Amino acid sequence: MHQQPKATSLKQKLEFADLLKRRLLETYNDQIVAIGLYGSLGLGTSGPYSDIELHVITLDGAEIPGHEFIYDPFKIEISSREESAAIRRASEMSDAWPIKAGSNIHIHPLYDPNEFFKRIKKLPLQISDEQFLETMREFMIWEPYETMGKLRNAMHTKNLSYIPRGAMDFAWQVAKLIGLANKRYYTTRAKTYEESLQFVSKPAGYVDLVQLVMRGKLDDPEEVYMRCEALWEGLNAWFEHLGIEYTNTKLPW
Repeated sequence: MHQQPKATSLKQKLEFADLLKRRLLETYNDQIVAIGLYGSLGLGTSGPYSDIELHVITLDGAEIPGHEFIYDPFKIEISSREESAAIRRASEMSDAWPIKAGSNIHIHPLYDPNEFFKRIKKLPLQISDEQFLETMREFMIWEPYETMGKLRNAMHTKNLSYIPRGAMDFAWQVAKLIGLANKRYYTTRAKTYEESLQFVSKPAGYVDLVQLVMRGKLDDPEEVYMRCEALWEGLNAWFEHLGIEYTNTKLPW
């Protein structure tokens, strides 16, 4: 018989998270630097079906395995990182920054005697503007440019079933670019599109496409494709406005 996700209260989640903390400290006490809740519990927006997500930070050289499991009625995710690795992760820049930065900023400490989480929450916001722009340039080449090519190929070959999937990929990729351009992270993946619409800098055509995606109105491939083309035009004009040149004028070797 298949188990279904079950609703649990905030009180139940916090009590179980405290139990997990105590069990971890009993087992690995002298190896642990800090334990904290992230995700919706760390942010304070937990719903009845939300997971319990824990960061476990260890001394360098200590190895505590991470786990992701169901302990009915809870879904548990425990990430384990050495102290230096956690600092590097909080400081790094990638196209995933708008999605992941919040997990290093909104942490509710359960055990943190040396205020480790207070120190690392500043790191994602200390990345330079130049790094944000360079990440946008690289990501444009890796993902949106390629996705737009796939969309055009699909229209050329009349593979219309791909258009909705390609449009969703394209909208998600541009949402990440919008987060990078505004140096803003999304509170949760579930609110990415809604929050992206509130950010000041975004390309023309984005609102029209993302509203179709949010409403699930992707059954007209011709309309969806034209909105992707409009966003592509707006995306390139936006990059030009931001001073990001992503095409080469000579070969790299």
